[in-house]
Amino acid sequence: MSLLVVDGVRRRFGDREVVAGISLAIEPGETVALMGPSGCGKTTLLQMIGLLDRPDGGRIELAGVEPWRASAAARAELRLSSLGFVFQHSNLLDHLSAKENVALPAWRAGMARRAALARADELLTPLGVGPRAKAKAGELSIGEAQRVAVARALVNRPRLVLADEPTGSLDAASAQGVLAALLGSPGVAVLVVTHDPEVAARAARTLRMRDGMLASGAP
Repeated sequence: MSLLVVDGVRRRFGDREVVAGISLAIEPGETVALMGPSGCGKTTLLQMIGLLDRPDGGRIELAGVEPWRASAAARAELRLSSLGFVFQHSNLLDHLSAKENVALPAWRAGMARRAALARADELLTPLGVGPRAKAKAGELSIGEAQRVAVARALVNRPRLVLADEPTGSLDAASAQGVLAALLGSPGVAVLVVTHDPEVAARAARTLRMRDGMLASGAP
């Protein structure tokens, strides 16, 4: 069974249909890149898959559940347990340490504080930011912060990570580190929105959007 099924999904803002009937499927552990010009609807599609924005039509199924037919509480639980998010800017909480930022979703999911902090250490060390674990997020470099954001996305062992231009603000060396961590997590499916063909080349499959539709690479 596919991990993610998107079937005829639509989203309109005013008179403009930003996502115009997209269908796609992602299998467990699969890495997929989504490319297309600015304004073609990539981020809007990602937000609907991530349960942050409700579609105007069509169906989304994640891990066998249709979250937009469920309660808000059920969606929040599914988002916390099954999804991870990485954005172009890390969106860390500046007043928390790197380790605390990573551990926060685990605390919210009910993990004990000590176990959540230990899990954060497990993720930060291979990402090369273990020595910065106690630094406040506001003191991190852009590259360090983005690697911390990847660790945070993985802390609850999600089934699917959604990444929106995760390397867009990074230098080449930092980008390679982020991609290696993001696309190399065993058993985790990744859908990454990118303008960078080098990023797309690291994924197993590439989809292309134009004018709210999949232009090529659709199933």
